[in-house]
Amino acid sequence: MKSATAIKEKPKPAATKMKRIVIVDDHPLFRKGLEQLINSTGDGFCICGEAGDAAEGMTKIRQLKPDLVIVDLSLPGANGIELIKNIRAEFPKLRVLILSMHDESLYALRALRAGAQGYVMKQEALENVIGAIREVLAGRPYLSSEMSAKLITNFASGASGQSDPTDKLSDRELEILELIGKGRDVHEIANVLHISRKTVETHRAHIKEKLNLKNAREVARFAVQWLENQPG
Repeated sequence: MKSATAIKEKPKPAATKMKRIVIVDDHPLFRKGLEQLINSTGDGFCICGEAGDAAEGMTKIRQLKPDLVIVDLSLPGANGIELIKNIRAEFPKLRVLILSMHDESLYALRALRAGAQGYVMKQEALENVIGAIREVLAGRPYLSSEMSAKLITNFASGASGQSDPTDKLSDRELEILELIGKGRDVHEIANVLHISRKTVETHRAHIKEKLNLKNAREVARFAVQWLENQPG
């Protein structure tokens, strides 16, 4: 008969490691709501840190070494796409999910090219956010079914190779063009993007030059028509 000391217990399976997430969004109430949603899923996700702008976001990422960063596009100072590029340069394997109010059809490709793995609009159902987190953490890209279908259709028809005049614009200029198209004036755009009115006017001047438009009125007309022609 074996002694009690000779009987070895089977090692207990290691607990599943929590997937740690940092949120970078300039709206504290939105961050808190998202944190409550993610922490309550039972999927093994937890929010380990949050930040209100790109600079603070990079600091948190360096300190906390998360598995995923959720980034809003409209941030004070450097915008979300600039933050993605900085993350990709310093942490090439860190997964990034964009969660933004901006139309997916306008920004998803730019975000993916910058290095994000997924894009979700804030207007989408909350369960889509959790689904996107699962997909991105599993190493799979996430876009809405509508956006995925559009990309496949464009690729199949060869439209992906066609140039869009807005491709000449920087990420910030594209944001401002979109807001102009939605009827926002310079003061409103400055408030939304947390930049000065002078900076908005400078970006608008660059938009005018890059798109070969004559004045601010033509910029506004172009912006409205451009938005109307977007799928949605």
